[in-house]
Amino acid sequence: MDNQMEVASSLLNEWGRIDAQLEKSFSERDQKNVTDWMEKGIALFVHFLFLSNEKSLPHIEPIPFHEVDFKPINIVERLGFIISRPNLYHSYRQLAELMNEQEKLLAKRNILKKASKPKG
Repeated sequence: MDNQMEVASSLLNEWGRIDAQLEKSFSERDQKNVTDWMEKGIALFVHFLFLSNEKSLPHIEPIPFHEVDFKPINIVERLGFIISRPNLYHSYRQLAELMNEQEKLLAKRNILKKASKPKG
Protein backbone atom coordinates (compact mmCIF):
# COMPACT_ATOMS: atom_id res chain seq x y z
CA MET A 1 0.00 0.00 0.00
CA ASP A 2 2.91 2.36 0.64
CA ASN A 3 3.98 2.00 -2.99
CA GLN A 4 0.45 2.79 -4.13
CA MET A 5 0.42 5.92 -1.99
CA GLU A 6 3.79 6.96 -3.41
CA VAL A 7 2.50 6.55 -6.96
CA ALA A 8 -0.71 8.41 -6.06
CA SER A 9 1.34 11.22 -4.56
CA SER A 10 3.50 11.35 -7.67
CA LEU A 11 0.40 11.52 -9.89
CA LEU A 12 -1.06 14.33 -7.78
CA ASN A 13 2.23 16.24 -8.02
CA GLU A 14 2.16 15.79 -11.78
CA TRP A 15 -1.43 17.05 -11.80
CA GLY A 16 -0.21 20.16 -9.97
CA ARG A 17 2.23 20.84 -12.81
CA ILE A 18 -0.40 20.19 -15.48
CA ASP A 19 -2.94 22.33 -13.63
CA ALA A 20 -0.48 25.25 -13.51
CA GLN A 21 0.24 24.92 -17.22
CA LEU A 22 -3.47 24.78 -18.05
CA GLU A 23 -4.16 27.87 -15.96
CA LYS A 24 -1.36 29.69 -17.80
CA SER A 25 -2.43 28.47 -21.25
CA PHE A 26 -6.05 29.48 -20.67
CA SER A 27 -5.06 32.91 -19.39
CA GLU A 28 -2.88 33.43 -22.48
CA ARG A 29 -5.57 31.97 -24.78
CA ASP A 30 -3.02 29.49 -26.10
CA GLN A 31 -5.38 26.86 -27.60
CA LYS A 32 -2.61 24.61 -28.95
CA ASN A 33 -1.07 24.15 -25.51
CA VAL A 34 -4.50 23.89 -23.88
CA THR A 35 -5.30 20.85 -26.02
CA ASP A 36 -1.95 19.19 -25.31
CA TRP A 37 -2.14 19.79 -21.54
CA MET A 38 -5.80 18.72 -21.35
CA GLU A 39 -4.96 15.43 -23.07
CA LYS A 40 -2.20 14.85 -20.51
CA GLY A 41 -4.56 15.79 -17.68
CA ILE A 42 -7.32 13.47 -18.89
CA ALA A 43 -4.90 10.55 -19.20
CA LEU A 44 -3.53 11.33 -15.75
CA PHE A 45 -7.03 11.39 -14.25
CA VAL A 46 -7.91 7.99 -15.74
CA HIS A 47 -4.63 6.57 -14.41
CA PHE A 48 -5.31 8.06 -10.97
CA LEU A 49 -8.89 6.73 -10.99
CA PHE A 50 -7.78 3.16 -11.57
CA LEU A 51 -4.78 3.40 -9.25
CA SER A 52 -6.95 4.70 -6.41
CA ASN A 53 -9.25 1.71 -6.92
CA GLU A 54 -6.31 -0.72 -6.90
CA LYS A 55 -6.99 -1.71 -10.50
CA SER A 56 -4.58 -1.85 -13.40
CA LEU A 57 -4.98 0.78 -16.07
CA PRO A 58 -7.16 -0.60 -18.90
CA HIS A 59 -5.88 -0.46 -22.45
CA ILE A 60 -9.29 -0.70 -24.03
CA GLU A 61 -11.91 1.72 -25.26
CA PRO A 62 -14.37 2.64 -23.94
CA ILE A 63 -12.95 2.95 -20.44
CA PRO A 64 -14.62 0.32 -18.19
CA PHE A 65 -15.84 2.66 -15.44
CA HIS A 66 -18.08 -0.11 -14.09
CA GLU A 67 -14.93 -1.85 -12.82
CA VAL A 68 -14.16 0.86 -10.25
CA ASP A 69 -16.06 1.34 -7.00
CA PHE A 70 -14.64 4.66 -5.82
CA LYS A 71 -15.39 7.19 -8.53
CA PRO A 72 -16.95 10.65 -8.79
CA ILE A 73 -20.68 10.90 -9.41
CA ASN A 74 -21.71 11.04 -13.10
CA ILE A 75 -18.16 10.29 -14.19
CA VAL A 76 -19.16 8.95 -17.62
CA GLU A 77 -21.11 12.08 -18.55
CA ARG A 78 -18.61 14.48 -17.01
CA LEU A 79 -15.53 12.90 -18.56
CA GLY A 80 -17.38 12.54 -21.87
CA PHE A 81 -18.02 16.29 -21.85
CA ILE A 82 -14.37 17.01 -21.07
CA ILE A 83 -13.07 14.69 -23.80
CA SER A 84 -15.45 16.07 -26.42
CA ARG A 85 -14.64 19.73 -25.60
CA PRO A 86 -11.10 19.86 -24.17
CA ASN A 87 -10.50 23.47 -25.26
CA LEU A 88 -13.25 24.90 -23.07
CA TYR A 89 -12.34 26.49 -19.77
CA HIS A 90 -15.38 24.75 -18.25
CA SER A 91 -13.86 21.38 -19.27
CA TYR A 92 -10.64 22.28 -17.49
CA ARG A 93 -12.53 23.27 -14.34
CA GLN A 94 -14.53 20.03 -14.51
CA LEU A 95 -11.32 17.99 -14.85
CA ALA A 96 -9.81 19.81 -11.88
CA GLU A 97 -12.95 19.02 -9.88
CA LEU A 98 -12.81 15.34 -10.87
CA MET A 99 -9.19 15.16 -9.68
CA ASN A 100 -10.16 16.80 -6.39
CA GLU A 101 -13.12 14.46 -5.86
CA GLN A 102 -11.03 11.39 -6.68
CA GLU A 103 -8.34 12.47 -4.24
CA LYS A 104 -11.00 12.66 -1.51
CA LEU A 105 -12.37 9.25 -2.53
CA LEU A 106 -8.88 7.77 -2.26
CA ALA A 107 -8.59 9.12 1.28
CA LYS A 108 -12.03 7.70 2.13
CA ARG A 109 -11.12 4.30 0.70
CA ASN A 110 -7.89 4.22 2.73
CA ILE A 111 -9.77 5.09 5.92
CA LEU A 112 -12.34 2.37 5.27
CA LYS A 113 -9.57 -0.10 4.50
CA LYS A 114 -7.77 0.69 7.77
CA ALA A 115 -10.99 0.44 9.76
CA SER A 116 -11.79 -2.99 8.33
CA LYS A 117 -8.41 -4.50 9.28
CA PRO A 118 -8.53 -6.66 12.38
CA LYS A 119 -6.81 -5.12 15.36
CA GLY A 120 -4.29 -7.06 17.22
